[in-house]
Amino acid sequence: MPHNLLADSPFRSFWMAGFECTDQQNAFGHRVDFLTLTGHLQLLDADYQAIQQFGMSTVREGIRWSQVEKTPYHYDWSTVLVLLEAGRRHGVQQVWDLCHFGYPDDLTPLHPLFARRFAHLCRAFVEFYRQHCPEEVLIVTPINEVSFMSWLGGDVRGTSPYCVGQGWEVKRGLMRAYIEGVAALREADPGIRILTTEPLIHVVPRVGAGPAELRRVREFDLNQFQSVDMLAGRLCPELGGRPEYLDLLGFNYYYDNQWQQEPHVTLRWANDDQDPRFWPLSALLERAHRRYNRPVVLTETSHPGEDRAPWLRMIAEEATRTLRAGVPLLGVCLYPIIDRPDWDHLTPWHRAGLWDADLTHPTPGLTRLLHQPSADALLAAQQRVAEALPQPVELLLSTP
Repeated sequence: MPHNLLADSPFRSFWMAGFECTDQQNAFGHRVDFLTLTGHLQLLDADYQAIQQFGMSTVREGIRWSQVEKTPYHYDWSTVLVLLEAGRRHGVQQVWDLCHFGYPDDLTPLHPLFARRFAHLCRAFVEFYRQHCPEEVLIVTPINEVSFMSWLGGDVRGTSPYCVGQGWEVKRGLMRAYIEGVAALREADPGIRILTTEPLIHVVPRVGAGPAELRRVREFDLNQFQSVDMLAGRLCPELGGRPEYLDLLGFNYYYDNQWQQEPHVTLRWANDDQDPRFWPLSALLERAHRRYNRPVVLTETSHPGEDRAPWLRMIAEEATRTLRAGVPLLGVCLYPIIDRPDWDHLTPWHRAGLWDADLTHPTPGLTRLLHQPSADALLAAQQRVAEALPQPVELLLSTP
């Protein structure tokens, strides 16, 4: 592990908080706005004060493209400014998602002007941001989880454009916009940092599978890297991807990110039965790092319900293993940090955050109930990982 890892990291804190900001059209065609449903916009100051009590000074936030661009090429940054000013008041570093599961009403990734509109948005965002924060390091995720959105909107009709069998075309459309967006961002601000955020999965064949099935499953497993390969120009180079577009590699990992393909069975994350097909998270992160040779970040992770605390203990153990293996892991983002409802039905709440909503309250999102087992597990996790992190440079220089 390089001794200057922390000095080289652009993040203010290793442990980060992710605030759910999806503004997508759900499976029923209804627009959702989780920035307000979770109460984060209304309780912004309290939320930022609360996370800092747990050593988190870096957050993931989203601009909500559908709300910013109601009319093509015209932008309303007023809500983003509210978020930005709160970050400055509290000394909280904000990592910005420009497209997090939502597009303007008149756009889908299959629209011929989708990429042009997104690149224009990117330029406008940099101009807006630099007017208010001329000196801050700007870290941007252009489009969140392209792989997941391609499947959700292109194969299972879960969101716009509500297709079946079009996942590849949706992925190409999203990545064309992503690549043109990165080019626009770099042109507007050469020092900008790009953080990709893609699902980190592991797909395995059933025991006794034949050669044809083994090949299918291996191909499916490797397809998780298609989006980042496109960004790097390794796949579909006609889209304009380049190796230098790879910067900070974020990966999202949840309890159901490993499964048997045929028939579909989720591999149990605790792996109590010692299934040899299950890979620990540290091995998955190391594989991704080796593939691209860039620093990695665990940009989303959480577990719903009672297993939240054991999950955090596992995350701490695997982050420690990752660091000690020499992989430059720059941070872990707890996502969502605040409880959220289901996208489609809006009434069940996931119970996956460090804080829960009070479901007895008329407006659950306007309440915050600390989940104490998670809080205790987080503090222990932070202490454990701190022992594996390299000392800051100034400490190293003062060590006899």
